[in-house]
Amino acid sequence: MKYISKYLSIEKIRIQDIAKKFGTPIYCYSYRQLRENIDNFKRNFKSFSPIICFAIKSNTNVNLIKEIKNFGLGADVVSMGELMVALKAGIDPKKIVFSGVGKTANEISYAIDKKILLINAESKSEINEIERIAKYKRKIVNIGIRLNPNTDAKTLKQISTGKRENKFGVDEKIFLDLVNYSKLSKSINLKCLSVHIGSQILDYKPYEKMLKVVDKIIKKSNYKFQFIDLGGGMGISYEKNNKKLNYQKYNIAIKKFLKNNKSKIIFEPGRSIVGNIGSLITKVIYIKKNDKKDFIILDAAMNDLMRPALYGAKHRTIPAIKTNETSKKVYEFVGPICESTDKFITLKKFQKLKEKDLVVMCDVGAYGMSLSSNYNIRPKPTEILIKGSKINVIKKRQKLEDLI
Repeated sequence: MKYISKYLSIEKIRIQDIAKKFGTPIYCYSYRQLRENIDNFKRNFKSFSPIICFAIKSNTNVNLIKEIKNFGLGADVVSMGELMVALKAGIDPKKIVFSGVGKTANEISYAIDKKILLINAESKSEINEIERIAKYKRKIVNIGIRLNPNTDAKTLKQISTGKRENKFGVDEKIFLDLVNYSKLSKSINLKCLSVHIGSQILDYKPYEKMLKVVDKIIKKSNYKFQFIDLGGGMGISYEKNNKKLNYQKYNIAIKKFLKNNKSKIIFEPGRSIVGNIGSLITKVIYIKKNDKKDFIILDAAMNDLMRPALYGAKHRTIPAIKTNETSKKVYEFVGPICESTDKFITLKKFQKLKEKDLVVMCDVGAYGMSLSSNYNIRPKPTEILIKGSKINVIKKRQKLEDLI
């Protein structure tokens, strides 16, 4: 996305033209950026050729997942619905891992029938349930056990998953007990040690620490794991001067780990694949003037983009047409929903806006549409994929009649 003359464009198409044709709010994805992200990820870790399982929760659009599948990626799923979407997109079941702390009997049964690569279990009770269903079906099921390494990812507490107080995984003692239990089972085949420490991680050092913990526990377990699932969590730059995760240093740490552990690495990236491919185009409905700041009331709301309301995330917000006028007032960008948390960002010295102007929220490809809702009975927006000068509608705007 860049300005051509004074007009903001995604690949070869102006924001103005998109809004005129499809209306607002609208989610737009760049195919070129998607390809760059996947190529970059593969290139940085090519020395050990990991299995890359795209985290479906980050973006659940089946047509976008089809494009991701065409680059050879598998899927990380956390519900039966996500598994169904991955399969519908054509992803090979042998490249699908099923994560999550609360898989129901119905979900486990469905995953077993679909012969996916792994079910990553997170408790003794879950292993017992997998074992019970496997016995009933007279099948042997491949599983992983998720370890909680008590590693602080140095990210937002709302998206931390690898600390002792988080609900995910099991501690070292229980992990070792479950390894021994699994060895004796005739219905489950323990294949994987799984771990995931959080999201939006921009420093490789927590990963280094995690790998050292995993290495020690593998030695204690005296067990040969065919797979080590390192999860995802790789962050992206949401602000212009944000640092980026050093993939090369993470790569070096993994290669060092693999000298002692001859296992196949699995990754579960989501945000790093789709985060920066997405933009949300929205229109200024009203400008509500105030003594200290002006409220820029948009036609997009927290039901369209939940991240700012959910955990204070900030998305770079830019005008669709550049001018030389700067507002003397502070602008607070808000939506029309009846909640005080329905606000996106507060900015000083923003370009002067008028009603009906278009603005764009950047880097919304991950957890944008997948967290969206119909709160206040608002239809979810259109989603389009842009390839050069071509536009593919990959999901139509919902209609109020269908919702009601």
